[in-house]
Amino acid sequence: MKYQGSSGFSHNQRDRIGVLITNLGTPDAPTTSALRRYLREFLSDPRVVEAPRLLWWFILNAIVLRTRPKRSAAAYRTVWTERGSPLLWYTADQCEGIQQALRDQYGDDVVVAYAMRYGNPSISAGIQQLVDAGVRKLLVLPLYPQYSASTTASTFDALAADFTRRRWLPELRFINHYHDHPSYIDVLVKRIQSFWQEHGRPQKLVFSYHGVPLRYLHEGDPYYCECHKTSRLIAEHLGLAQDDYITTFQSRFGREEWLQPYTDETLKAMPGQGIKHVHVICPGFSVDCLETIEEIGSENRDYFMAAGGEQYAYIPALNAEADHIAALTRIIIDHLHGWTVVQDEKKRAQRAEQGR
Repeated sequence: MKYQGSSGFSHNQRDRIGVLITNLGTPDAPTTSALRRYLREFLSDPRVVEAPRLLWWFILNAIVLRTRPKRSAAAYRTVWTERGSPLLWYTADQCEGIQQALRDQYGDDVVVAYAMRYGNPSISAGIQQLVDAGVRKLLVLPLYPQYSASTTASTFDALAADFTRRRWLPELRFINHYHDHPSYIDVLVKRIQSFWQEHGRPQKLVFSYHGVPLRYLHEGDPYYCECHKTSRLIAEHLGLAQDDYITTFQSRFGREEWLQPYTDETLKAMPGQGIKHVHVICPGFSVDCLETIEEIGSENRDYFMAAGGEQYAYIPALNAEADHIAALTRIIIDHLHGWTVVQDEKKRAQRAEQGR
């Protein structure tokens, strides 16, 4: 067994608390080769595709990775910016904002890093950055408000796999979800209210969440229920009647039945039902990315308008705006309760002497 370590390690290091925020990930570039690497890592995760491993290996390598990367690269080019992938730099900006907010309360005792479950920077790189900074207590916040085995649990898998290669492990806290945290609900409500003040109120508010196969729900995954709870809490704060909003699920693939109603089919049907003015928001995405900018902002808009819709708008994700940073910081502080760092110079000196 080869253990990871830092060439810069010192027993005299100052102790710190670390916060690692994680997101799904993104390719390194909007190119076919970069997408092939990214999709191979992503779709090889048994949490993402729960299928017999040998059969899926053949399908992935013989079919999926021969056809999908080129298509996906073209889609990524539509959202790529000078800073790169929006998901990556929004997450980096969130990290910077949270670090500043925590510094105001904890000084230099708390250090924040970010990582991606797939792609770069990896979770191992994020952990190493924190270990190098002297972190001995680690809080991990996957930026998935609603828990799912395919996202949140997969992040824990990567964390645990990294720990198997480390000699020393920090104390660990892991935030499973925050789908009903008051700060999270409040900031979403304010985002919608602000958008309505500028653009008017629609006939229907559509909550669109990333889909997962229906059988995950039957096997005990709470994702479906947590999505509906988030929608209900937001609707209650907005004073919406049941007919004023709907919860849907997007981004399905394959032949298996996924959570319903499907976002695209719902939007295609609405104009025929007399609903011609809609707004769509995606509360399960902490930052804008391909699935919100291109799929919801463009593709599904086209479906709705082609079916006879008249007004369609996507309400942007919370991204790295100040009120979202404040909400995430509040969630983190709630989970840091009871953790302190005692900067004992004498103790550190003794530890350094014993480590020689």
